[in-house]
Amino acid sequence: MRSFFGKYKFFFILLSVISVIIILLFYDALSPQKQLPIYNPAMVNSELVDDSLQHVKKYHYIGDFSLINQNGKTVTHNDYADKIYIADFFFTTCPTICPIMTKNMADIQARIKNDPEVLLLSHSVTPEIDSVAQLKKYALEKGVDDSKWNLVTGPKKEIYELARRSYLAVLEDGDGGPYDMIHTENFILVDKKRRIRGFYDGTKPEEIELLMQDLRVLQESYKNAAGE
Repeated sequence: MRSFFGKYKFFFILLSVISVIIILLFYDALSPQKQLPIYNPAMVNSELVDDSLQHVKKYHYIGDFSLINQNGKTVTHNDYADKIYIADFFFTTCPTICPIMTKNMADIQARIKNDPEVLLLSHSVTPEIDSVAQLKKYALEKGVDDSKWNLVTGPKKEIYELARRSYLAVLEDGDGGPYDMIHTENFILVDKKRRIRGFYDGTKPEEIELLMQDLRVLQESYKNAAGE
């Protein structure tokens, strides 16, 4: 008996390895794949949602916009059509969370550099200070790639309505007036249909890693849908 197993030792080892691989493949195939939620106002902390939107349970989309980027070019929602993108709100003179957020966004930019499916969008919350020239200076200092990342300025009321009514990114209420000020660390993942798929603290490395993982999940969902 011992001589029999000795003679076929290699065969049994190979059979065992193949069996393990088959079991792992079956396990992977049967394991539920992660699905990202589609965020609607009713799912989000009510403090983040305008009263007029709190009842909305589906069909929430990022609204149309028309803003000016660091190159003086008009950027609209059409420039992000059929793209996944990551949005945030910042200002160039911010001494606290914005430098950390910008650094983390620059790290994301490096990781998506060769991915035509993904873009970045940063909205200035002090548009009266962040002129095109100021945004361009900041972009050059921070290594912004114009083909991947727009820093935008424009009417304060429009930007603040986007933050509060579209991106659901800000706790405090306001009217977009001269004394209104938004300060949020949120990064928002937006899919190709302009729906919110995730919120992340843009100051925390572990949240950035979670964002990148979710980005891959979202991209994989499009690949799977295309193959069906």
